[in-house]
Amino acid sequence: MMAAFRALGDPTRLEIFRLLAAQEAPVCACDVVDRFGLAQPTISHHLRILREAGLVTTEKRGVWAWYAVDPRGLVWLRESVSGLGAPVAAAVPDEREDRLAATG
Repeated sequence: MMAAFRALGDPTRLEIFRLLAAQEAPVCACDVVDRFGLAQPTISHHLRILREAGLVTTEKRGVWAWYAVDPRGLVWLRESVSGLGAPVAAAVPDEREDRLAATG
């Protein structure tokens, strides 16, 4: 699932993912195109990367594809990010300790 972090590393894909996550129902790719003002092939490319990363699902309805956040990908992402809290906090020096050491 490291592909999920790579996929979300692109600002456009992150915003597309946020858009989909905020919706209760699947979103038509045509609405994503309208929202971002990018060419349809560009949006399709971003959505494909999100799908391949396990972050979104797709359902074909007529000529359009409808996208939604994949609940399994969302759970994995939430668990991965929430697990970073303690290690990151431990790795970041406390600013107060730095100031105390500087004033000695």
